[in-house]
Order: sequence, then structure tokens, then C-alpha cells
Amino acid sequence: MSATLYNAAILRLAASIPHHERLADAQATSERRSPICGSRVTVDVVLDAQGRVERIGQLVRACALGQASASLMGAHVIGRSEDELVAARDALAAFLAGERDDPGDWPGLDIFAPARPHSARHASIRLAFEAVTEAVAQARRAEAA
Repeated sequence: MSATLYNAAILRLAASIPHHERLADAQATSERRSPICGSRVTVDVVLDAQGRVERIGQLVRACALGQASASLMGAHVIGRSEDELVAARDALAAFLAGERDDPGDWPGLDIFAPARPHSARHASIRLAFEAVTEAVAQARRAEAA
């Protein structure tokens, strides 16, 4: 393992993923998989009356970086709107790609700065944010139908 990529903070986050059980009554579910490493994240959501995340469940089968990202996403997702999730997903992707200097407003994502030069790791870091954004979008579409 590379010390710069897999430091104590990353490993601590990877070992403490919140909302780590699937929801039996999910309004929507999204699964994302990294074709490079096989990491996989499944996210279930239930939204409140305002369309914000009320409850979430996660099944995370990913490397330590993907697990750490799922941990940060899960720690701060309750009460977030679809727009906030889209902004976080896009800011994280742009940060990893070197298109912006900071990872946006989502707490803790700066921990992935050492992964920026390692593009093969980016997909696993993005998985949780991609999955939760898609699950919320699905739930909102279902409500509108």
C-alpha cells in the first residue's frame, strides 16, 4: 500500500462507514461499480417531504479509498438535497481531475488530495457520491410520476 494514498485517516474512515445496512423500504436504489478495480457501492434512499435525504443505507464493497469516500458521504448526507449532492459529486470529480483546487463544501473530501495524481483510483473515490446522487434523482422522478 502507498503511504500517501492509504494513510491512517483514510483507514480510520474506511473502518467506520455509517448507514452500512441496506434499507428494506427504499424509495430508490443505485449501484455503481468501478470497472478498473471492481469496487462496488450500492445506496438506498428514502426522501422526506421536501425531497431531502431522510434515510440512507449503503452496501460498500470497495477498496479503502472507496470505503473512506462512502464514510464521508454517509456522515453528512442526511438532510441534503439533490442539488447539494450533484454539487458535491461534481466538485469531487473536478478536484480529483485537477480541474479545481478544492473539493468543494462537503466536509472531509480534501483527504483525497494525495489520490489526485492516481487517476486509476478516482472512480472508486467517486462511487458513493455517484450512487447517492442517482438514487435521489430516481426517487424524485418516482415521486413526480
